Amino acid sequence: MFKKVAPYIGKYKKYTVWAAVMMSVGIVANVVPYYFLYQIIAPLTRGESIDASFILIRVAFVAVCEVIYSFSYVEGLTFSHISAYNTLKNLRISLQKKLEKQPLGNIKELGTGRIKKVFTDDIDQVELLLAHAIPEGIANTLIPTIIIVLMFITDWRLGLMSLVPLVVGLFAMGMMMKSGMEKMNAYYESAAKMNNTIIEYVNGMEVVKVFNKDGDSYKRFGDVVRSYRDFTIDWYKVCWPWMAIYTSVLPCLVLLMLPFGSGLVLGGTIALDKMVLVFCMSFAVGPSVLKALNFAGKFPQLDYKITELEKMMDHPPLKEGTSGFKGKDLDVEFKDVRFAYEDKEVLHGVSISLKQGTTTALVGESGSGKSTLAKLLVHYYDIDSGNITIGGQDITDMSLEALNDLVAFVSQEQFLFNTSLYENILMGRPDATKEEVLDAARRAQCNEFLERFPAGIDTQAGDGGKQLSGGERQRISLARALLKNAPIIVLDEATAFMDPENEEKMNAALDEIIKNKTVLVIAHRLSTIKNADKICVMKEGECIAADTHEKLLESCAEYKKLWDASVSASTWKIKEA
Repeated sequence: MFKKVAPYIGKYKKYTVWAAVMMSVGIVANVVPYYFLYQIIAPLTRGESIDASFILIRVAFVAVCEVIYSFSYVEGLTFSHISAYNTLKNLRISLQKKLEKQPLGNIKELGTGRIKKVFTDDIDQVELLLAHAIPEGIANTLIPTIIIVLMFITDWRLGLMSLVPLVVGLFAMGMMMKSGMEKMNAYYESAAKMNNTIIEYVNGMEVVKVFNKDGDSYKRFGDVVRSYRDFTIDWYKVCWPWMAIYTSVLPCLVLLMLPFGSGLVLGGTIALDKMVLVFCMSFAVGPSVLKALNFAGKFPQLDYKITELEKMMDHPPLKEGTSGFKGKDLDVEFKDVRFAYEDKEVLHGVSISLKQGTTTALVGESGSGKSTLAKLLVHYYDIDSGNITIGGQDITDMSLEALNDLVAFVSQEQFLFNTSLYENILMGRPDATKEEVLDAARRAQCNEFLERFPAGIDTQAGDGGKQLSGGERQRISLARALLKNAPIIVLDEATAFMDPENEEKMNAALDEIIKNKTVLVIAHRLSTIKNADKICVMKEGECIAADTHEKLLESCAEYKKLWDASVSASTWKIKEA
């Protein structure tokens, strides 16, 4: 297990070594007082007298040992925590860098709850391994081992009796770990499911209340929490009996030694002072061994967490090159593109071309593959087969930075960070001047709602942009795209949250952003894309037709059906009573 974490310790490995050394010194200092205790008791067992100064000197030595123990152990913990927390930092940075290279779609599939659990809870558990289990485990195992050897040297029979509780305790520990491992996977799967469900429940509270689905939603929430509770209790029920055995037996090395040793003393085969010495040494062994084995009980859990962490890190990264854009123009080509979500193929050999400076629209029923194609262009996923090229250059041959410089993506699902609206727009081009940001906001029709905020564009967006309506967030995202000024624009239902009063303004802003650009647009309201240079009709993951609006009405029955449905929907009215 340590080998899995060791690469992330780096230069701080020496602190772990020093921690083990200092803790070992501390434990030795904590054990030596038992020898001084023996020195006081042994003469009495032989009928000898001792004076007060003899006792006071031993008591002073005990006090010195306790000071050494306190100082050494605290210093050891300081060293171990320096190593541990710097290792956690390196782990998180490494995970963050690897996540940045993952397909965004795969990250979303992991779920917010699971990612949060890995980044915080699971990685924090590694601190137990580095700051305590390794240095304290080494110290609390090494010193008792030496003492047991000394016990055997003193009298092998008493030493042998002292091992019986250790063997029984280790057997109970092994049975506990074996039984616990059988239920561990189900337990952690249940924990991950509960985390995701809680976050979904909280985020969806507004929808739950509006549609009066408190009962259904809370039932699902309650079910996963109860499931987690049941797995936890089942796991503990298996472990508790064995835990009770080893925690009660392990510290009591005198369990058999006391009656057996007493018989040897009475039989005259061993001196009483020798038995007292072995007894004193046994009192020093039990607590240390129990502490070491308590850490051992955590290892299966830590091993599981580190394995899960490695699975996330070992996920195949998004395919990307290191070069910049080298295409001859800004034509976009989808060539026989196939793509599947897990085992279900959703795009079946799609071939579409977008000429530079033209607008190409994707239409079709929900689930036909429109949004998937748009996300593939911005490299949201790796395709299974085929090619996507810009100017003849495959998008996997260029770096993500180079691709992101070429393409601006505006979807209906926009996220605003909890910072100012100005900084949210500035993300489109971080080196832009304030005048350029303000101009982008004006062109995206943001001024209308910015004026109602006392702080204007410096207003805080709130968590997820909660200070703004859906349409207002959409306009902020459009301002980002305007500021970015990328030559290729992807609009995925960019006006989905627009109210009728602002739709005309937004369409004017969209006309401005797509001017002289290569544009891929997705829209359910066909009236907004009827003037596109080319309209591609998607059905069940295939492009079944591609032409202008007028020609498709004549030649494509599927498009005519979609158009008629769109026209019919636009004339819907609420019937007056």
